Amino acid sequence: KGIFYKKAKLLHPGEDLCCLARLDDRTRFVIINVGGIKYKVPWTTLENCPLTRLGKLKSCNNYDEIMNICDDYDVSCNEFFFDRNPSAFRTIMTFLTAGKLRLLREMCALSFQEELVYWGIEEDHLEWCCKKRLRQKEEEAAEARLYEGEMVFSETTQCAFQDNSRLNLCMRKLRDMVENPHSGIPGKIFACISVSFVAITAVSLCISTMPDVREEEDRGECSQKCYDIFVLETVCVAWFSFEFLLRSIQAENKCAFLKTPLNIIDVLAILPFYISLIVDMVSTKNSSKPAGGAGNKYLERVGLVLRFLRALRILYVMRLARHSLGLQTLGLTVRRCTREFGLLLLFLCVAMALFSPLVYLAESELGAKHEFTSVPTSYWWAVISMTTVGYGDMVPRSIPGQVVALSSILSGILLMAFPVTSIFHTFSRSYSELKEQQQRAASRQMR
Repeated sequence: KGIFYKKAKLLHPGEDLCCLARLDDRTRFVIINVGGIKYKVPWTTLENCPLTRLGKLKSCNNYDEIMNICDDYDVSCNEFFFDRNPSAFRTIMTFLTAGKLRLLREMCALSFQEELVYWGIEEDHLEWCCKKRLRQKEEEAAEARLYEGEMVFSETTQCAFQDNSRLNLCMRKLRDMVENPHSGIPGKIFACISVSFVAITAVSLCISTMPDVREEEDRGECSQKCYDIFVLETVCVAWFSFEFLLRSIQAENKCAFLKTPLNIIDVLAILPFYISLIVDMVSTKNSSKPAGGAGNKYLERVGLVLRFLRALRILYVMRLARHSLGLQTLGLTVRRCTREFGLLLLFLCVAMALFSPLVYLAESELGAKHEFTSVPTSYWWAVISMTTVGYGDMVPRSIPGQVVALSSILSGILLMAFPVTSIFHTFSRSYSELKEQQQRAASRQMR
């Protein structure tokens, strides 16, 4: 291909007339005009890729077959014209002559993919770095199309309520209020109330874990503070249940509504309150009956279940993702960076398996205190050292152990930094995309 690369030539204006003056050049060379940029290419170069659009030119027998492949043809100069991107064809020409196919930095990757499809060149010929960039752009485009499809579906559903009947008008206003905070004053008020109840729930959960409240709960008593917390929690759950009911009423497809991640979180956050009420009523009835050791064990298990269900109230905080662009960006970043998070966990596990036996051997042989009793015990020390947390509950005393600890800390800093850089760039890109999508949605709503 090096010989063909030397023979393939970019023609300057006025040069094509003199270079094809001889008749034998027409049988050996062909002029390819792409967007006004002309190339003098040997036929033998095009024969290397017979399945491409250019490779099919030699098999054409008449003018109609030629016009099915190119946009125009000049018989006098043996020139084939293609109305395509000349910058992309320059890269494709390099691939046909030298065997290297790379993406252009100044051109959209998806547009270049369309050019490859037009010229009949497989994407597998791309270099691995360019192929990775193309796959990344395809994923972003797919997510953008999904978001646009949801917006179109939302607008279509709104158009379904465009009738002048009172019911359809109410359903349209209800949908705007609960789903789109930017639709008007009712939507903003509804969103503010929802966020306020989430904050109140988080504060009440913190207060309910205070020692005095826990002691009253263990004794089976209920003071005024405990009663106020229960009333506040009941009001919050009642609002969340009412909000979930409104969202389910305005949704046309109930199955698709229940499969939405945020709605699943709502169900998981609301149900524990009602389940804890039922369990509390059952335990109260059983506690009124005299029982022995089995009854006490039953009450202990019931109390454990109640505490676990009440702890699930923290899921209400995830409801802020409906109104927070930052939380939406975080979720999108986690979904896009599953491979990076896997690499982070792999690096941590490998380094932990390496440094734990080393610090155990150093401390068990030369340590002044036997804090590292086994290798599994040393795993905890390796984790908190590599993540630079360092609680200080396990500290190497010997000089070899301290050398191992220094190596573990430095390795942890380096290994943690490698995937974090990629995660940061993904987070920044996801934030910009979601912000642009919200701006487009807002402008569409205004129109």
